[in-house]
This record gives sequence, structure tokens and C-alpha cells, in this order.
Amino acid sequence: MYTLGIDIGSTTSKCAILDGGKNIVGSAIEQIGTGTKGPVRAMEKALAAAGLKRADIAYSIATGYGRNSLGCVDGQLSELSCHSKGVSSMYPDARTIIDIGGQDAKVIKLSPQGKMLKFLMNDKCAAGTGRFLSVMARVLDIDLSQFGALDEKSGCRVDISSTCTVFAESEVISHLANSVKTEDVIAAIHRSIAGRVSGLVSRIGVEDKVVMTGGVATDSGVVRALEKEIGTSICVSSVAQLNGAYGAALYAHEKAAEE
Repeated sequence: MYTLGIDIGSTTSKCAILDGGKNIVGSAIEQIGTGTKGPVRAMEKALAAAGLKRADIAYSIATGYGRNSLGCVDGQLSELSCHSKGVSSMYPDARTIIDIGGQDAKVIKLSPQGKMLKFLMNDKCAAGTGRFLSVMARVLDIDLSQFGALDEKSGCRVDISSTCTVFAESEVISHLANSVKTEDVIAAIHRSIAGRVSGLVSRIGVEDKVVMTGGVATDSGVVRALEKEIGTSICVSSVAQLNGAYGAALYAHEKAAEE
């Protein structure tokens, strides 16, 4: 039995297809989100990767910011529920989830049974999100995929004090004008994000095991900076950016089994 989950974010569309509620047999990530053709493209690519047609899917669930914008699915669920489901299924001993997406950052506290107990979210400011990283990558003219490796080469600490993306961008430009090395600026950017997100973590109360999801989790520099800020190790989900879609597909499997 095949089920499908699609996570429609503000900047990215992610789709995962499960076989029997276990193995991911097809997935896709499109770098455009709600209000675009991204969700449909992600579904089509995931189906093609799995060698399936839409009629082969027993049940489908949409989650994320744009979950109500897609009419060709069987149901919708909140991203908080789907992220909790995805992580608790893959990491039964997880107690804290840090999810940093394109437009927001979320921290979720889980019970020993994998149920969401409480959460905090920063969705009012781009600081501490993937959007912040994208702006800085544009200023530095460096691909985001290189940020983690460059961070490791940093040998001199500089800081970005502003929590506003616009002012932080000005600080980065100022550092570059003062001949600060690129890798030192990138390390400062990572610390800035970690400082912002650690504030959410401290308010909700960190408890091991900590699992990080979302696209920003693929930046090892952010992960290392966060580990230093919160004082514990962080496990990066093997399906970090697909976690919401994976959780939605798990819920879809349960729904299909019920019916």
C-alpha cells in the first residue's frame, strides 16, 4: 500500500511516498512553495521516482504553510503534528525537535510516547531562518552548500550583533569592507542564527535526545553553532528536509489502514 505526504512550505515543496508505511520509495524537493506550481511538480517527480501513478496512492495528506492550497489530496494536517510524527517514528527516543525552515523556526517538545507536548515558533522575523541564510549567501556570492565547510576554516571570531536581517546584512558588508575573511563572516552568521534559535530552545526547555530537521539542518555550521549554544549534541535527521512530508505520509498510511 502506497501513501503520499506533501509538505508545502512558503519557499519549498517536499513530497515523500511510502510503501507499507515504512520505506520511502519516491521523493522530491522543489525550491518553490505555496501559490506556485511547486507542490504539483514535487508530487509528479516523487511519483515518477517511485514508478507510480496517482491512482496507485491509497491516501495522501498535505501539511505545511500551504496545505490548504492543494485540492488534489485526501486530507490536511498541521506541520507540527507531521514533524512530530516523522521524528518520533525514526527516533523513538527523541524529546526535542528543532526545525528551521525557509521562513520560520520551530522547537517542539515530545513526550516519551512521541506525542507533541508543547511548541514555540518564530515566524515573525526572517532572522534565524533559511531566508536569513539565503540573504547572506547572496551578499557573499557563495553557494549555501559550501557554508558548512568554510565555517570549519574560521580562525578569528567576529560577531553580527543585529537580530534584524536588513541590519545584519549591513554588518556583513561592513566586515567584508574591513577585509574580514569570508569563513570568519560565515561562522558569525551561523552563530547569529544559533543564538536566535537557542532562545526558543531555552524557553521550551531542552531535553535529550535533540533532533534537528528542516533545510537548514543540512548546514553543518549551523548545527555545530547550535550545539555550542544549547550545550548538547544534536542528531540531524536523515530525511531532514523531507521530515514533514514523511510524517504526513505516515499519517496517510494510518488513515488508509483504518479505511
